[in-house]
Formats: sequence, structure tokens, C-alpha cells
Amino acid sequence: MLYKSKVSRWNEDEAWSSLKSDCESKTSVKLQNPFAHFTTILSRHFRHFAPFPSLSPNRSHTKRTEADCSSAPFATRIDAHNPTSTMPAPARSRPLKKDFFSQTFKGQKPVVFSENARPSTIPPHIRHLAWSSTGAALATTSGSKVRIWNPDRPNVKSSQELLGHVGSVEKLVWNPTREGEIATTGNDGTVKLWDVRVGPGAHNKAVPVKEIALGDGGLFLAWSPTGQHLVAGRRDDVIVPIDVRMGAMGNTEDLTIQEGRKLGSAQTNQMAFSNSGREVFATTGEGTVKVLDWPSMTLLHTLNAHTSAAYSVQHSPNGDFVAVGGGDSLVTLWDTTDWVCKHTLSNMTGSIHCLSFSFDGTYICGAHGMDKDGDKGIHVACAQTGETVHTFDTTHIINVLAWHPLRYWLAYAGDTGGVKVIGLGSNL
Repeated sequence: MLYKSKVSRWNEDEAWSSLKSDCESKTSVKLQNPFAHFTTILSRHFRHFAPFPSLSPNRSHTKRTEADCSSAPFATRIDAHNPTSTMPAPARSRPLKKDFFSQTFKGQKPVVFSENARPSTIPPHIRHLAWSSTGAALATTSGSKVRIWNPDRPNVKSSQELLGHVGSVEKLVWNPTREGEIATTGNDGTVKLWDVRVGPGAHNKAVPVKEIALGDGGLFLAWSPTGQHLVAGRRDDVIVPIDVRMGAMGNTEDLTIQEGRKLGSAQTNQMAFSNSGREVFATTGEGTVKVLDWPSMTLLHTLNAHTSAAYSVQHSPNGDFVAVGGGDSLVTLWDTTDWVCKHTLSNMTGSIHCLSFSFDGTYICGAHGMDKDGDKGIHVACAQTGETVHTFDTTHIINVLAWHPLRYWLAYAGDTGGVKVIGLGSNL
């Protein structure tokens, strides 16, 4: 496994050439199942392109200096006229061993981000939230509004409001390579691109810089790791690829919107890119997960993940697992070495519509979306062993959550008061 080898840096071109030669060596064999020989190659490929090479054994977890941050590709500058301008991302946390997880978080109180001066006892209707690629900003959706929060300033006056959608905003995603760009979709059948680095203007409000018509209500979005492509899912199960290589500030005419198509007869609930960006995972109403080649969308393999609908999917940051959440209240963890389900997490009730790995891929937890039958609390499990290491108590069902991309900070919504972030401000 290339990712586990003792090298401090990986060479993408060399690895991809190796992958191609491995595949070409199989062309003399007519395969009934083209995935039969592909699993070994694919597992190597998935491990190698994990986006955190600095977690390899030979790399020390050194803090980034101010000079490092100023030259980092995602770093942004402080703008006195923009209350949501973000600082460079904090240094990545040191790995936290599972035996110390519960003790470390015991007594930690969450920081509340609320739009109201006096938070209501009724949970706000927040459908989705996501951290920016460096964790320097947190975005949330509520109704037709999107709000960008500065983690250092939980006061609503320090946030930025994005207005432009007519109906409810279902999903938002940050550009993984351009810190200030964000895409949203919702019931109005559009995908909107925003650049929050642009000054918000009066009353800290902003409008979209680009808009793409989908033709039907938007259900989900996924942004490729390269930042070059978006995949949008419509409510009629049509998948629409969008080329956004010109960025949010380019001309609308520069966007390439391919003709949408369905992946099959079953409904498609969610899609997510692999860490390399060369594969896409799609959960279906049949309980399966389709592993598709990108951008051809050719079917590579099908994971028979759940007995009822599969709703959520995510590739772990370290490349070890693909996690799938289903309507059977289970989370299955698939080892990318042999594509066998290594662990089944069964400590939740209700459908699992949201999954999130910690930045190092060590821990995973899930949430229930709009399912009212889910249980209270957030159960954190160790991905390598499948055991529950801690439960965060909540007073209501949690519908969405997300780990910080560099720290053990967990943002979640569905509880009273507003969005809450556990661990925020600590050195975890």
C-alpha cells in the first residue's frame, strides 16, 4: 500500500502511471466482471491519494509559521471592511488516541452560533453546514439563506449573509482549492456560486456571482478535490456535471454544463468524490453504493451496503475506509484494501443522512437529517475498531454535523440555541 510506505511525499504522476500500466496488463483478459482485477489496483490507488500525506510516519506535526501561512495556497488576508475575512488555518492537531478521547472531551462545553440575541428553546431549522477547506469559516443553511460564520467571532454581527435563493437551500459545499468560494443548491432548481472574499456591502449581505439552472430542484452537491468540477443531483435523480474551472469570478459563459442523466432506475440520494477525485460514490434507494469512474461515470463496482436505502457516503481522509449510512440505522465501514465491510456501527436509531470523519480519519459520527425518528446524542466511533469511544449529549435529534478539517472540533445542528461547535478554541 503506497500510502502506508515510508515516504515523506508522494508522486502523483508516478503512481498514476503505475496504475495505468497495471490496468493495461489486464487488457488481454476478457473479464465478465471488470472489477475482479481492479479491486487490488483501486485499493492501492485510494490509499495513495489520501489528501493528508503529512500524516505519514516520517512527517512530524510541526506548527506552521506566519510566513508559511502567508504563502499557503488557501491562506486569505484580513480585510478590515469584511467582518467575515478569515485568518490562515490553524496548525493540524496531533492525533488523539481513542483511549483518551472520552476523557479529553469530558466537560467540554460547545460554543453556540445563533442568529438571535436570545436563542430560542426551539431548534433552528438548519438543513446543512460545512467548514471551509482550512476550517477558517463555517457555513450554514436555514430556509433560503446561507450564513458564513467566523469561528473566532460567534456573534451574528460578525457573520455574513448570502441571499439569492428563492426556496429552501438543501446543500452547500466549499471549493477545496479556493478558500473563499462556495456553491449552494436548493428547491429553486439552481446552483449558485459565491465568493465570500468579495466585500459583503451593506448590512453584511452578499449576492451570488454566478447562477446555473438545473431544470429541477437541487438535492445534493459534490465538489471534486481539484476544485474543477461540481456534481449536482436533482430531485428527479438526474445527475448534472458542471465544469467550474474558471472559478466563481469567471464569466457564466465559461461554465460547461453537461447534459444530465440518471444512473439507473433507483433513486440517487447522495454523491461524494474519492480523495483522488478519479472516482465518485453514489448512494441509491436500493441500499447499494455505486463506485463510478470520473468523469466518464462508468460503473466500476457496486457495494451492497444496506438492506434499505443508502443515504450518505464519505471516503475517510486517510483513505482507509468508505463509510455508508443507511435507512436501517446502520453505518457500514468498507476497507479500501479488499472492499470488504470491516465494521458495522449499530448504536444509532433512525436513518443516517449525514456522516463525517475527523481530519485524520480516526473517528466517525453520523446524524439523521430531517428524520424525526433518530435518537438524541452524537455517538463517536473509532473507525479502525468500530467501537464507540464517546457520546456527546444533546437535548434534540441532530440532523447535520461536520468535523473541522484540521482539528478535533465538531460542528452540529439540530439542538436548541443554534449551531454548536464542541472543542472550539481549544488546542485539540
